[in-house]
Amino acid sequence: MKLSVIKQLSSFISENDEDFVIEAIETLESITEVPSLKDEELDVIGELLSNMYGALEVNKMIKNEGMSQKEAVNTFMKRVMGSIDKE
Repeated sequence: MKLSVIKQLSSFISENDEDFVIEAIETLESITEVPSLKDEELDVIGELLSNMYGALEVNKMIKNEGMSQKEAVNTFMKRVMGSIDKE
C-alpha cells in the first residue's frame, strides 16, 4: 500500500463518487481471472486493489466518523501496520 496513492484516491472519491472506484475494483478483479497474466502483473493489480480498498475505508471513516482526511489516513495506516505486526 502506498499512502500517497490512498490519499489521491480518497481525494478523488470526495470530489467525485466512490462508485467510480468500486467499478474500477470490479474491473481489476475481473482482469485477474485472465489465465495468461504473469505473477508480476498480478502483483501490480493486487497493489492497485489494496490501495483502492484502503481509500474506500478512509472515505468511510471520513463520512461515518467525521474525521479529516489526514486523521482517517493515519488511523487506517496504524490499523494496517498493527495487523501486520500481529502476524
